[in-house]
Amino acid sequence: MNLSSLKPAAGSVKTRKRVGRGAGSGLGGTSARGHKGAQSRSGYSRKRGFEGGQMPLQRRVPKFGFKNINRVEYKAINLDTLQALVEETGVALINFEVLYSNGLVSKNDLVKILSRGEIKSAVEVHAKGFSAAAITAIEAVGGKAIKA
Repeated sequence: MNLSSLKPAAGSVKTRKRVGRGAGSGLGGTSARGHKGAQSRSGYSRKRGFEGGQMPLQRRVPKFGFKNINRVEYKAINLDTLQALVEETGVALINFEVLYSNGLVSKNDLVKILSRGEIKSAVEVHAKGFSAAAITAIEAVGGKAIKA
């Protein structure tokens, strides 16, 4: 075997269909496009979502719901996550920079502390929001919950 003897597998390569090359080819005249109509013309392009005149899916399916443009999306951090962070790093102050540097939040997140789990260490927590239960749990062990 050498480079000059390489060939594609038998039947894997088909020749291009040459249309519009005379009556003898069998594909002359209309070039396999049928008679008249938009699809027979050059430059035809179908609209996206067009289904041949049938009511398109986008119009068959009803609209519902809405997106509130004033919604404020918070990244939820629970007390058990804070406790794990304190045990790992031994910090006494938890703020956005500490959460960001430990990979718990992204750069543009707004942080809200929620009350799942329990916190055993007295830490000072700075965040954009707190649930009422989280504030009481943090203060019960001698910590501080400060809205930043």
